[in-house]
Amino acid sequence: MSEERPENGTNGANDSADEAQDKPRRRQARGERRIAQLLEAAANVFCTTGYTAASTNAIAREAGVSPGTLYQFFPNKEAIAVELGGRLMHQMRETYGEALAPVDDATPLEVAVAGAVDRFITFNCEHPVFFALMHGPDIPGRIAEQHDALHTNLLSRIEALLASLLPDTSPADITRVAHVCLGIYKAGLELVLAHEGAERDAYIQELKNAVIRYLAPMAAERTAAAL
Repeated sequence: MSEERPENGTNGANDSADEAQDKPRRRQARGERRIAQLLEAAANVFCTTGYTAASTNAIAREAGVSPGTLYQFFPNKEAIAVELGGRLMHQMRETYGEALAPVDDATPLEVAVAGAVDRFITFNCEHPVFFALMHGPDIPGRIAEQHDALHTNLLSRIEALLASLLPDTSPADITRVAHVCLGIYKAGLELVLAHEGAERDAYIQELKNAVIRYLAPMAAERTAAAL
């Protein structure tokens, strides 16, 4: 019995076309996996040595690839840091979008503060390189610009949260309080990241207590005025 062949070779042509389309997709997927591997290695190196002391050779070695392979994707360590920082800042925007949503009047101050602090602390503990890059003395210029924009947006979100907690407070006072709250958080974050386990948990609680004790008198004034 003779083998039935596709009429005019149509099926064979379609298979060839599909295979031709699959090759670029496979190459793209391999490239994305390699980039993710290099960024993870860079995060480890930046956390260990800092940005200035890091080198592309060290990052390639951490990733288990040759420097030539690294240079196929990134021309230098600044490009790596910018890509890594950009991805982290995108994730951070999502985090503070969830953490700093305005709350209703019935939400206790302690609950609102704990919810916001927990989300930010979790993000920074999962991505310690974010603190290393964003708060180091040698942050690359492009990352510094992106971080300034992130900082401005973050302050606006904190102001919105505080306005929902302290509705009778003037806009100027809200802005000032937002700056102080962010300053307390940044100082506490450095202590939190310097510890692990039970000690880290204790510092997280101290950070929450510091913010709550700062805001409590203002919240008390709001409650008294409502009575």
